[in-house]
Amino acid sequence: MELRQLAYFVAVVEEANFTRAAERMHVAQPGISAQIRQLEKEFGHQLLDRSGRTVRLTEMGAAVLPHARAALRAVEGAKLAVDELAGLVRGHLAIGMVTSHPVDIPVLLAQFHDDFPAVEITLAEANSGKLVDDLHGGRLDVAIVGLATDLPGLDLHMLSDERLVAAVGLGDPLAKVKRMPIKDLRGHPLICLPDGTAIRAILENACTTAGFRPRVAFDAATPSVLADLAARGLGIAILPESLVRNRADLHPITVTGAELRGRLAWGWRASGPRSPAARAFIATLRNS
Repeated sequence: MELRQLAYFVAVVEEANFTRAAERMHVAQPGISAQIRQLEKEFGHQLLDRSGRTVRLTEMGAAVLPHARAALRAVEGAKLAVDELAGLVRGHLAIGMVTSHPVDIPVLLAQFHDDFPAVEITLAEANSGKLVDDLHGGRLDVAIVGLATDLPGLDLHMLSDERLVAAVGLGDPLAKVKRMPIKDLRGHPLICLPDGTAIRAILENACTTAGFRPRVAFDAATPSVLADLAARGLGIAILPESLVRNRADLHPITVTGAELRGRLAWGWRASGPRSPAARAFIATLRNS
């Protein structure tokens, strides 16, 4: 049994196709097929069901897959450990982020690249719910996430913590109101970030505690779009106070009777193995 056979097997499973797996591994398709047949011969069982349009795992293949992945991770970990002892940090760093945040990512990554040029970096944008799932699942090393509640299993480096306010356009009847109880949001068309975001969860939790379900008439992925919708008189937007204060076309209203705060933080797994690249990046964040 060879490591390349395990690598080919994992690639075929993830791509569900021999041709795509061969392209990913930069080998000829007949070669990858022959190596997996040899692997199946060594196990004495068929690992892949080739009868359909897509390749699927057999029962034996499903049992082998986690061990194949673990073996490949172990070898990669050994290589990285040797590099780290030799003073060379290399490998891959997966970073996630919400759409709107206060971090100058290009500057941060340029500085990190200067210190660790051998590290390959990928970036992904998603809502906080998915980012947290990807952190726990090991698909991301670090991410900028919004905090609606405590996040067990993650260490956090706080970026911002500010009050959320209700915002309306200057022509809205509520534009003369400075404060309003959360219960008075009942029935009003609200404008908020989508499901899966921290601000949406904060709003829904607060309204539920107040005894009603919020009527979200519009949602959008970025706070600036929410602000534009509110300025056009389409409803009450729930936004960070600093954003509203910087808009001449919006009126902020303090919501009472609930703790509405928007918090953003860098997050990473509190325990479990971390690559040298992830450890170096986390150290950079802590020292910044």
